[in-house]
Amino acid sequence: MIALDTNLLVYAHRSAVAEHRAARRALTRAGRHRDGWGISLAVVFEFWCVVTHPAASGRPSTPDEAAAFVAALEAAGAQVWMPGVGFSRRMAQLAAAQAVVGPRIFDLQIALTAFEGGATELWTADRHFASVPGLPVVCPLEA
Repeated sequence: MIALDTNLLVYAHRSAVAEHRAARRALTRAGRHRDGWGISLAVVFEFWCVVTHPAASGRPSTPDEAAAFVAALEAAGAQVWMPGVGFSRRMAQLAAAQAVVGPRIFDLQIALTAFEGGATELWTADRHFASVPGLPVVCPLEA
């Protein structure tokens, strides 16, 4: 099962960015994956934060536009994974074991939620993404 990171959604949503077409192709490939695909709940929030931010490159998306994009992902079959009971404890243990510091904690949150939701690989354009053991990180824009 494929998990998608926020940057791919932002690129797919923003037609003016150079990565737009490649990100759209990646979402299409994920949607056709035999085992399914999805996003962590944190990705939904992060996507919303980025595309609706008043200082966003170009024109910020309206809340309705952001909501419509997320709804389209779900209509296309994307699962939305949520942290389960005891998540904060597992997250803290994993972050300490991997010496994760600063904003990489948000990557780890996305990865752990996806992994526990059944993801077998995580697609992102972030070359320094902090993942969990057993969840390989792939850049689908290079494929």
